[in-house]
Amino acid sequence: MVLGLVAAAGVEAQTRWRGSAALDRILERAVKEDQLPGAVLVVGHQGKIVHRKAYGSRSLTPRREPMTVDTIFDCASLTKVVATTSAIMILLEEGKVRLNDRVTEYLPEFAAGDSPITVRQLLTHFSGLRPDVDLKPAWSGYQTGVRLAFQEKPTVTPGSRFIYSDINFILLGEIVRRVAGKTLPEFCRRRIFGPVGMRRSMFNPPASLRRLIAPTERTDGKTVLRGVVHDPTTRYMGGVAGHAGLFSTADDLSRFASMMLAGGRSGSARVFSPLTVEKMTTPQTPPNQPIQRGLGWDIESPFSANRGELLPVGSYGHTGFTGTSMWIDPITKTFVILLANSVHPKLRPPISSLRSRVATAVAAALPDTPADLLAREALRITGYNEAAFGARREVSRNAAVLTGLDVMVQEQFRPLQGKRIGLITNHSGIDRLRRRNIELFAAGGVKPAAILAPEHGFGGKADASVPDGLDEASGIRIYSLYEEGRRRPTEEMMQGLDALVFDIQDVGARFYTYITTMAYAMEEAAKHRLPFYVLDRPNPINGVAVEGPVLEPQHFSFVGYFPLPLRHGLTVGELAGMFNEENKIGASLEVVKMQGWQRGDWFDSTGLPWVDPSPNMRTLWEALLYPGVAMLEGLSNYSVGRGTDTPFEIIGAEGIDGQALAQYLNHRGIPGVRFYPVERTPAASRFVNRRIQGVQMLVTDREAVDASEVGVEIAGALMKLFPGRFDLSQTARLIGHDQTMTALAAGEDPRNIRESWREAESRFRELRKKYLLY
Repeated sequence: MVLGLVAAAGVEAQTRWRGSAALDRILERAVKEDQLPGAVLVVGHQGKIVHRKAYGSRSLTPRREPMTVDTIFDCASLTKVVATTSAIMILLEEGKVRLNDRVTEYLPEFAAGDSPITVRQLLTHFSGLRPDVDLKPAWSGYQTGVRLAFQEKPTVTPGSRFIYSDINFILLGEIVRRVAGKTLPEFCRRRIFGPVGMRRSMFNPPASLRRLIAPTERTDGKTVLRGVVHDPTTRYMGGVAGHAGLFSTADDLSRFASMMLAGGRSGSARVFSPLTVEKMTTPQTPPNQPIQRGLGWDIESPFSANRGELLPVGSYGHTGFTGTSMWIDPITKTFVILLANSVHPKLRPPISSLRSRVATAVAAALPDTPADLLAREALRITGYNEAAFGARREVSRNAAVLTGLDVMVQEQFRPLQGKRIGLITNHSGIDRLRRRNIELFAAGGVKPAAILAPEHGFGGKADASVPDGLDEASGIRIYSLYEEGRRRPTEEMMQGLDALVFDIQDVGARFYTYITTMAYAMEEAAKHRLPFYVLDRPNPINGVAVEGPVLEPQHFSFVGYFPLPLRHGLTVGELAGMFNEENKIGASLEVVKMQGWQRGDWFDSTGLPWVDPSPNMRTLWEALLYPGVAMLEGLSNYSVGRGTDTPFEIIGAEGIDGQALAQYLNHRGIPGVRFYPVERTPAASRFVNRRIQGVQMLVTDREAVDASEVGVEIAGALMKLFPGRFDLSQTARLIGHDQTMTALAAGEDPRNIRESWREAESRFRELRKKYLLY
């Protein structure tokens, strides 16, 4: 039976819950099998405490004591999220700390003031620092521990690998002390524990509370730690550190979890803004990493066993070495607080399996109230696991996708019957059977009155200005939208038309000009009050990934129509909807949706035939690398492989050392791609008939490739290895982001530059939600 109301948490208690019997069996068995001496479990759901109970014993030695629900536990690493992360985020809200700042901005003694590690990398455990400072020879004192942390150097390149490290949080705790002008315990007491009503949460609890504290390990063969922190580093530091040292109760942590689920509010007190809670608890790790961590909080990692088998990815939590854990699910409004002292009186095997079974039993017992059903429906509709987190992508699906053209054929072109149309298309306008759209339109009774061709011409072969022409097979006049001084439909082209239809295969990159041609044509259609149809086609490099700097207005051009990131993850139909609404074009827009396409599909999953969308876009690998590799194409002395057999898979320049470049880039550990030195003689474009050195890229894991990271890493390598050789201002329209160019010129670490784009990427993801059709 639930033992009462946790009043200060702002939640209502129930007398019985259908999941309680299963939870009792799991925990009673764990106690009987000596997996732990005892535990306290509190489960909250939809604003109510549905389970609150103590099991087993609080102490086994020197005498047995029964566990009680008010037992105070050594929280161990729960300190990282409840105390230290929370304190850092409050300082962030106040503008006193910034995530992408170097740690040395706040702790100049760290690494003698020379380290690229950022605050974000500390919070996500991507700093590269090892797990802990040395404990031998023995030492003591808070400042000594901080000084040892200052002396640490990363064991791997910062940003390249997840290494769970207490040193990260020792440094964060010291940042709080210096920036706030208060110790971590004092800051947390005033700004977190007090406002939330966590009256039994503290560092270094007084002797008067000792009888309520769950003891931990016998450290010297005789003395059992009780009220003294178990973590040896924190113990050496006097009981206060950013990674451990907090003592608390299940009721207090329930109040904290309730505050998180309430968007940062606890009663009338506001601890965080809702956006801060969202920021902390959504993925903040480098893109396309298999590990998903928030700021401090765990989401999807080897430490996520306490999520169980049923709670969705997108929930979050943390564990502590002593046997403590917390998991919070914002979708079902559920939290699970399991506090145990499994290290008493000796170390036992980790209780990961027990935590998982408890969380699974909780999730299985969640009631089907209207609120729960709505939450699950929202989860199903939004594709929370895939679209929001990219953690569940289907990469080997064999589908039979119908493009908008295929759908229009099935519908016998009914929306266009009786209309004289201008067809904006090129050689990529084919159906699943490789039949040209022009013939299909004519067979359906809708003969185009004019063809409007984008860059590279109707045949998709030209690499220069394209004149008007004639399609000999159909006798239809072809107007060029890529002739000198002409980029949009003219009055002559629009004369006598009843509608414009766009049917071109895009590649998913911001500066691919077909989407600008579409936008300009939409603007002209709006002026002439003509309906505009988009026959949608797949984004060949999938509709999940969003990567790269968002284009700034001062760089708008034909290769940058709208503030998109380098890789936008949208189809042309979705882009058309975004352009029309956000730029207030006012076109009468109709998107003929695809059938059978899913956002996680790469082009090879669609069953559609590949046609080179442009002369140098010959493979799916080239399309994947293009958004990053081509952002430097504006450089006059840089080649992206045009005129070779593998454009966008190689880069090079005269006078560079390809072997040194490959070695440097491989050392950087860029996810999903490797480099090897090559020499090539382009048959066209830049460096025609001149032998140049460079590197070729080999995609080893396409799901891990962040094309924008590849691009900025190449830029950083060129600036570092060959200083003064490359003028980034020449490619400003393609990079499209002044801060990025300034940072590259200043020699900033490309990983930190890549992290600096995250805020704008997040805002774009939020914007694009309104325009997703699939």
